[in-house]
Amino acid sequence: MLEFENVSKSFWTGTQRKVILDRVSFRVELGKSLGILAPNGTGKTTLINMMAGLEKPDEGEIRRSCRISFPLGFMGGVTNRHTAMDNSRYIARLYGLDPDYVEAFCRWMCDIDEYFDMPVGTFSSGMRARFTFALMLALDFDVYLIDEGMPSTTDVNFNRKAAEILKERFRTTTVIIVSHQAETLEKHAKQAAVLMNGQLNMFETLEEAKQLYDYQTQGAKV
Repeated sequence: MLEFENVSKSFWTGTQRKVILDRVSFRVELGKSLGILAPNGTGKTTLINMMAGLEKPDEGEIRRSCRISFPLGFMGGVTNRHTAMDNSRYIARLYGLDPDYVEAFCRWMCDIDEYFDMPVGTFSSGMRARFTFALMLALDFDVYLIDEGMPSTTDVNFNRKAAEILKERFRTTTVIIVSHQAETLEKHAKQAAVLMNGQLNMFETLEEAKQLYDYQTQGAKV
């Protein structure tokens, strides 16, 4: 279970204070994936980072009684001066997993041959994306966090392997996905919420959430 209780978060932009969450409380039960609709600039990434523990709330409490992934595509924990092999084994130890397994899995997923034994800082952007995505897939989580849709690379074979693994994982895990487009959420979540003006409004269905989202965003444009 992931639970926010009276959580507040804001930033000073230099001219004003931008409120992301204002005393927000909600709960995500395992087995009930959640899609969150939010316009650009309202704090989607901040919210996901708070769920992952990468950012702390200003006030309130966030409780995690399950294994929650880092956001898909997140580079945190990967050190550029170390090889992909060293990084994979280090991350495995952080999560209490078998380093041999995580290294072997990432080698298979990435399929970058001798580059796997070179510093990550020498990788192209495509190789870095494949490696960090492979690391996430090598770890076993109860909840997967996705910011603005599924990440992908320019490597067709890698994308195919990743999609097959994720499809199988998502059958038995919980997904929390945030996006400014309802279409991005449809494949992953039935329950939905709308993040806007510092509040998170929860709904039983994506269609209900979409009605409020469309009303508020269209009204903001008028």
